[in-house]
Amino acid sequence: MTDSVTAKITGQHFINGAWTGEANAFNSLDPVENAKLDWQFASASQRDIDNAAKSAKSAFVQYRAKTPAQRADFLDAIANELEAGIEAITYAANRESGLPMARVQGETGRTCNQLRLFAGTLREPLEPKFVDLANPDRAPLPKADTRLSVLPIGPVAVFGASNFPLAFSTAGGDTASALAAGCPVIVKGHPAHPATSELVTRAIEKAIIACDMPAGVFSLVQGAAPQVSTDLVTHSAIKAVGFTGSLRVGRILADLCAARGEPIPFYGELGSTNPQFLLNSMLSANAEQMAQTQVQSMMMGHGQFCTSPGVVVAVKGSALNRYIATMAENIAALPASAMLTPGIAATYQAQVEALLKDTSVELVAQGQSAQASHLTKPTAVRVNADDYLTTPELQQEVFGPCAVIVECDDEAQMLNIATELEGQLTATIHGHEAELAENQQLIEAVAFNVGRIIFNQMPTGVEVCHSMNHGGPYPASTDSRTTSVGSQAMKRFERPICYQNMPASLLPDELKSSSSKIISF
Repeated sequence: MTDSVTAKITGQHFINGAWTGEANAFNSLDPVENAKLDWQFASASQRDIDNAAKSAKSAFVQYRAKTPAQRADFLDAIANELEAGIEAITYAANRESGLPMARVQGETGRTCNQLRLFAGTLREPLEPKFVDLANPDRAPLPKADTRLSVLPIGPVAVFGASNFPLAFSTAGGDTASALAAGCPVIVKGHPAHPATSELVTRAIEKAIIACDMPAGVFSLVQGAAPQVSTDLVTHSAIKAVGFTGSLRVGRILADLCAARGEPIPFYGELGSTNPQFLLNSMLSANAEQMAQTQVQSMMMGHGQFCTSPGVVVAVKGSALNRYIATMAENIAALPASAMLTPGIAATYQAQVEALLKDTSVELVAQGQSAQASHLTKPTAVRVNADDYLTTPELQQEVFGPCAVIVECDDEAQMLNIATELEGQLTATIHGHEAELAENQQLIEAVAFNVGRIIFNQMPTGVEVCHSMNHGGPYPASTDSRTTSVGSQAMKRFERPICYQNMPASLLPDELKSSSSKIISF
């Protein structure tokens, strides 16, 4: 497999239907061995970015004219081509990320399912179109005929995510939802998995040709230099940005988008601690099982899921002590492992070291000693609620297999923590139905600080479906009104348009009176 995959990797950018650039800027890396792979890649210049953006702007005129059914066929074709190339794609993703083969195979399936979900939504729209019929006899003024629809916003820049080389990257949710909305896409490939990005792009290229789409409807630009990203988001042709990554980088890009002469929306998912609130009755009955489930969840992907449970909140007592003892036993038995990149590993190690230097923090357990400097071990610490609330550093996401256990004096203090939470993607409340009913204030406080509130289930993973919301108040995401997962994600890349007194023969099909989706007033 190595030779056959390597033969397909050119290391170039894909711009306006052509492969271009000299692959001599950087190599991809095997994070398990902490060693360079043979695959080399180009780094996009300002001219490359300009060409990609201008081709996307030109393609927008043609692509927005495609019918929903044609866009749906295109998305289905991308999914089909990904499945046809799955052997090479998953091989590259496994080598570049260190994620198990079963994980990247499953992630490929999820990526295809996302594409098909949007295709199905285009063919069978979920939402009605609102029409206010004319009333020429209304006094004191006649009422016009107005009909509300949406238009695609324009070319979209998408940034691949380090922790999901497929589902949140080249053909992932942001790309799929933007294409579904009628917007061309330029993907900035993540330098942690450029070969994977190239192979996925080759699948998209086949779908573009098969479906007779404009060449500039999709481009891939590679690069490890920050300038590539800043050149892309500040280009005048780009009308929105989709980003999954760190708060630090996301904030830099968001500020650039806001400072443009024409500010554009930046849809960033920037991290979350996904707190777990353990109510007393449930904890007393199931402390050991709940601790085991917590460790299993925080160890998925070696803690590198955006929904990894990084904070546990509970009231002090014998039940919590049992929970902590079981967690410590489970964590102590775990080996050190590689993370997605050496940089991510170094950041994790620095954050854990800083936690352990805090005099208010007590170490609960760490995994087995690392045999190499780039390997990291899982960690759990405990802290009292007052120190947690007054120390912002304790409330920040530690991206990796780390959990902070917050010990409360009583349920009132637990409610205070829920009230003071920063924005989160998710939070879970674990409790029997009767005690959940007694904690309505806690439920309400949590709900106003998260994008998804979960009951008696760990948060790791996101279901791709119509009702999913993957976002949350800042800093979990930059716009709490939107989701990056599920069919509603395409709304980020649409804008409303009202047609007033438009001749019936010229109306878009979905606004004509014969449409079954119209609700008239």
